[in-house]
Amino acid sequence: MSEDDQRAGSGPGPARRAPVWLILGVVTSALLVCCCSALIGLVVAWSAGLFGSR
Repeated sequence: MSEDDQRAGSGPGPARRAPVWLILGVVTSALLVCCCSALIGLVVAWSAGLFGSR
């Protein structure tokens, strides 16, 4: 049995799962940054009186 046969028979290992966790981490980080920046923008607009009725 060659080394390639052993790798093919062992199934997906941690090396195959790492990209999924990396993608989920990047997506989660991007959503967190977007939500936080939107929240900060709303707080700044509210404190500047842009939502007040005149």
